[in-house]
Amino acid sequence: MSGTFLRAEWRKLIMAQYAVEAKTLAPYLPAGTELDLFQGRCFVSLVGFLFDRVRVKGVAIPFHTRFEEINLRFYVRRIDADGTSRRGVVFTREFTSKAAITVVANALYEEPYATAPTRHAISQTAEALRVRYEWRHGGRWHSAGVEAAALPVPIAEGSIEEFITEHYWGFTKRSDGGTSQYEVKHPRWETYPITGWKIDVDFGGLYGAEFAGLNRQEPESVLLAEGSAVSVGSGSRLTVV
Repeated sequence: MSGTFLRAEWRKLIMAQYAVEAKTLAPYLPAGTELDLFQGRCFVSLVGFLFDRVRVKGVAIPFHTRFEEINLRFYVRRIDADGTSRRGVVFTREFTSKAAITVVANALYEEPYATAPTRHAISQTAEALRVRYEWRHGGRWHSAGVEAAALPVPIAEGSIEEFITEHYWGFTKRSDGGTSQYEVKHPRWETYPITGWKIDVDFGGLYGAEFAGLNRQEPESVLLAEGSAVSVGSGSRLTVV
């Protein structure tokens, strides 16, 4: 690995988990990785969060220090030759309102970013926290919103919340058949107890026909994580044998 590429804060992360068949994700699986299962089942997560205090190589880029991101991701692991397991995520598509981020991410890293209008709303009282993310694509607004208790709590060991949040690598399937990897560092997060949620998303229109069935499927879990400061490594290519 060659240093830190990006430092930022990821805040108020809505994560909605849907069970899918492994064959649905097979075309997206980077070489050298395998699906990481929770209790024998395969999951994707719809994630919306606030990117804040962004620094690229230590520099704050004007008008690019605070913005929303919404993505669909799934969970993989890489077993190194020495037996070390690296648990990570793969993105099927990532939406942001910043066109420059889309251009750089696609051109340099082949990360599947797309540009779309985005917005968010966060409100809190002594009793409740409400968070909502919206993004426009295909002629309509899509949204994910939750209501939760006002105070966060530790994530329980062995829970699906722990599984979803404790993946510290990103893997990218490259057009030449190779795989890129990068490390994401952050402390263990806390989550807010969810009291209600509403998701209004056309999964097929956003992420491809193979995900259209999620339109009729209830999420297995919905969580709201407070998030933290994060650092993202510059990354490297995997040697796949």
